[in-house]
Amino acid sequence: MKVRAHVFISGRVQGVFFRAHTREQALKRGVTGWVRNLPDGRVEAVFEGEEDDVRSVIEWCRHGPPFARVENVEVEWEDYRGEFETFSIVY
Repeated sequence: MKVRAHVFISGRVQGVFFRAHTREQALKRGVTGWVRNLPDGRVEAVFEGEEDDVRSVIEWCRHGPPFARVENVEVEWEDYRGEFETFSIVY
């Protein structure tokens, strides 16, 4: 079943290549969507794909890349829209 998750990650998640690693993890699992930095220091992402794949990327976000220190991951499940062809970093 295809799902969509809107995710907010907080902690030391900017300046540690979190977005690039998130894109890599999503593409590896066939998950589409986007990721971006927020002005308040969090990272925001939208993931779409098969439920197991999306959950796998979210689980990866709970620890992130080597120099990140994730404090919280907030997940909002939304209706699947199928609006993305790939996974991108939004600036």
